[in-house]
Amino acid sequence: MWPSWPVDDPRHWGGAKQALIWRKFAQIAAAISRFEPVRINAPGASHRAIAAACERELAVPERVELFDHPHNDVWCRDHGPIFVKHTASGEVAVTDWGFNAWGEKFPPWDLDDAIPGRIAAALGMARFEGGMILEGGAIEINGAGHLLTTEAVLLNANRNPDLTRADIEQRLRDGLGVAEILWLRQGIEGDDTDGHIDDLARFADPHTLLACVERNHHSPNHQILAENLSRLRSYLNPQGRPFEVLEFPLPQACEVAGWRLPVLPASYVNFLIVNGGVLVPTFRQAQNDDRALGMLREVFSEREVIGIDCLDLVEEGGTLHCISQQQPA
Repeated sequence: MWPSWPVDDPRHWGGAKQALIWRKFAQIAAAISRFEPVRINAPGASHRAIAAACERELAVPERVELFDHPHNDVWCRDHGPIFVKHTASGEVAVTDWGFNAWGEKFPPWDLDDAIPGRIAAALGMARFEGGMILEGGAIEINGAGHLLTTEAVLLNANRNPDLTRADIEQRLRDGLGVAEILWLRQGIEGDDTDGHIDDLARFADPHTLLACVERNHHSPNHQILAENLSRLRSYLNPQGRPFEVLEFPLPQACEVAGWRLPVLPASYVNFLIVNGGVLVPTFRQAQNDDRALGMLREVFSEREVIGIDCLDLVEEGGTLHCISQQQPA
């Protein structure tokens, strides 16, 4: 698993929580290291301090590897490589898509955009350019030919203004080996990304979707998620039958007075699947957190499901899935 370590930038978390966020990343890296290797993007000058922070959180030392890869921000899901694996030979390669900080919202992003190439070079892997702007958090793939995404992101003029919907679909098919593109309309309130899918709906397996819903009819997310749910129920799985769609309530609205995001994009489906486990964001809402963890333990009954407090992390717009990018064996 690849995370990009928090950089020393006063714009991130208002500059007031850097030490806390470092501890949170170390905690997450330690949790992942129980299950699989952790490969961290970070400037070489910070490697010793990062290793010490991970050690304090009881990370498995031999499973934590640091790479001298400077970057601009922490969202490796979006700026990191999307790995592909050849079904016949088993070769793993890097697909390198353009990154423009979610429609040029948060400059600079040049170091982030270079991360896939740096990783491909470090690992000696083939690299294939995707030919358009694409963040990893904008897509969800079931491994059986279906890709789920949103119109609010991939059809947004701030990403690929010169490409049509058909052009974008073809690049996704060519670059990622998918066959069917399934579209939702938009994302939840407070999402800087314009509506990433990893806060809305995730595949649990090729036939099962976990879909966010908002029970509060007064919430601006209620109608958005109801429309998304309707679309999900209309789509067909690889056998030509409707997907099994499980409804996942959002947490209660998370708010920070005076912060740039009046409502934080908190979602339980921003979980991270690791070898033998699932790491789940929680938001200091005992009843809601317990319900989400219980539901995921039923869905992923053969994996260890672990809750990780992400209330501070989500202030910058994402949680566990957003800060990581998986690499297949």
